Amino acid sequence: MAQIITFDFSPIGFDEVRDYHYGRDWPVVYILESNNEAYVGETTNFYNRSRQHYENPDRKRLKNAHIITDETYNKSAALDIESFLITHLAAEGTFLLQNRNDGIRDHNYYQRDEYQAKCEVIWKELIEKKLVQKEVYEIENSDLFKYSPYKSLTEEQHDFVKQLVEDIEKDNAKTYVVEGAPGTGKTILATYLVKYLKDRRSTKHLKIALVAPMSSLRGTIQQVFRATAGLKANMVIGPSGVAKEAYDLVIVDEAHRLKKRRNLGAGFGAFDNVNKKLGLSKESTQLDWILGSSKRQVLFYDQGQSVLPSDIHDIDLRSKGAQFYTLTKQMRIQAGEEYVLLVEAILNQREIISTKLNNYEFQIFDDVAEMHHAIRLRDKEHGLSRLVAGFAWPWFTNPASPGPKQDYDIEINGYKLRWNNKTKDWVNSTGAINEVGCIHTVQGYGMNYVGVIIGPELYYDEKNKRITVDRSKYCDRNGHAGVTDPDELERYIKNIYRTLLTRGIKGTYVYIVDENLRNYFKMLLNQETAQEPLAEVFYSENKVLDFLKMKMVGIPLVGSAPCGNPMLGEENIEEYIEVEKSKIRPGYNYFILRAIGDSMNLAGINDGDLVLCRQQLKADTGDRVVALLGDNVTIKVYGPRKDGVRFLLPNSSNSEHAPIAPSEGDSVQGIVQEVLTAD
Repeated sequence: MAQIITFDFSPIGFDEVRDYHYGRDWPVVYILESNNEAYVGETTNFYNRSRQHYENPDRKRLKNAHIITDETYNKSAALDIESFLITHLAAEGTFLLQNRNDGIRDHNYYQRDEYQAKCEVIWKELIEKKLVQKEVYEIENSDLFKYSPYKSLTEEQHDFVKQLVEDIEKDNAKTYVVEGAPGTGKTILATYLVKYLKDRRSTKHLKIALVAPMSSLRGTIQQVFRATAGLKANMVIGPSGVAKEAYDLVIVDEAHRLKKRRNLGAGFGAFDNVNKKLGLSKESTQLDWILGSSKRQVLFYDQGQSVLPSDIHDIDLRSKGAQFYTLTKQMRIQAGEEYVLLVEAILNQREIISTKLNNYEFQIFDDVAEMHHAIRLRDKEHGLSRLVAGFAWPWFTNPASPGPKQDYDIEINGYKLRWNNKTKDWVNSTGAINEVGCIHTVQGYGMNYVGVIIGPELYYDEKNKRITVDRSKYCDRNGHAGVTDPDELERYIKNIYRTLLTRGIKGTYVYIVDENLRNYFKMLLNQETAQEPLAEVFYSENKVLDFLKMKMVGIPLVGSAPCGNPMLGEENIEEYIEVEKSKIRPGYNYFILRAIGDSMNLAGINDGDLVLCRQQLKADTGDRVVALLGDNVTIKVYGPRKDGVRFLLPNSSNSEHAPIAPSEGDSVQGIVQEVLTAD
């Protein structure tokens, strides 16, 4: 079992470490801290390493050393736990880390899942020691975690950073363009690069700015920089900010949203003023501003996320003699790059290679109200789940517009919704779960679940068998003014939906206004079509018999005690029970238990009931969980944390049932989704 032992970070403490069982010749992870500063590291000889740290003036002012170890630790596990602690401490906010961000790598090794499960146990102990306050799930839902420059890099990302820095130092080119689809980690790499270069001895002197063209995302990244040692919020600027100073290096996130002088609404005057200040022609672009104000540039770019006529084009970049890199590894979406390819294939009516989505929940809804209800449930379960939509409805509730306001913006079959009431950091704002985000407020963000409303501006032309655009139903004035080529407008609108459909980490729900397009999507994805009846009614001898035509799947009924075997091990499966496919969320494994006793009768689970459960190892307060206690299985309510312990609570009319405090090795195996029948 992992243990955390605390010593004074001083010569006296070093003598105690020397005599400690794990003080020398054993893999350990450690935290040095005091006065809201900390350093995290790993070593196989903490006695020697601590004395080396004490010679560093920054480390010497730290007062406490917390050694984290276990008799089962190895070098790979120590590196992984070190990475976990660095990323989570950096985002938690109690400490300002002294760590650099080089060397934090994401790698696989034997029994990694078991060691990663121990990370949460370690974190619970840190909470008990009052070293940190926030729970892991709170941290991982925060922007400080998602965009932290301390995130672990994949092999692809690490190789890219190494090559890019080498190219910059050798001055191989002036402009470097990094292309990557949604979710390939472009924003993460942009923040990582700034921190990495400012920590690096050979590049720390460079004057660096990170340009974020979208104001919403800009504010979020500024918060991240404000909380990171060695970085400042004023290093994150908008495109016009480059005109104020000269830079050695400018890194641009979401470079496809840099503007040219087209469809700027009321912004033409400010645009012209920057061109004039920089001595550029009137038709110069924001890309020209950056090229003219910096010695070198790194531009993170995705042509498929260009959504307005004012966005710079791919040709604008390729005409500048840039050096190009490509990112392919999917970092956001659990289904991987196959999901992004599937979305692109559907929208552009290309050949679909596969519709299989592993560990991902994708569902098409026939009712937008039902989809909103499902998103609310996911938000309660996982947090950070939102509705978004294409710009097919005017923004009547815009607080910046003069005159009387309408109570809603969007109405679909009598269900009324409002657009986002703020443009900056809407995703994390209070009340966002009851609103609908537009492309300009969510581009660049990831959410656990996203519900996408595809508006009537995109429809399926049955005669010509193609997805096409109804210009009259597209309400973004700056999105279509002056656009005479219908193919150009179609490209922008499809890019909007490509972007919206790739925001979800765990799952994507979709409601499509045009019924023909909805059925087209369902047909391609092998989901039930809207026209197919769920039941047919037959009359025989004046009795009504219902024959459900829903597709059924066989779910294993497992024994109540695994007896040391895995929950879904073959030894435990008694039989397979047919369950409606509509009850099964894609991306999850399911099993059925037969409830025993009355400890959960007030939660709707009675003796003998068959209970449908989805397999997952994490739960939230209030969930009805399947817990493995030694060799016994129980269904209980997952209680709130009290004194560092999550109690399993009965919900029963029988007062003899008491809360259960889990022991070491006990674990959550699944979540009760619903009660199927009483047997």
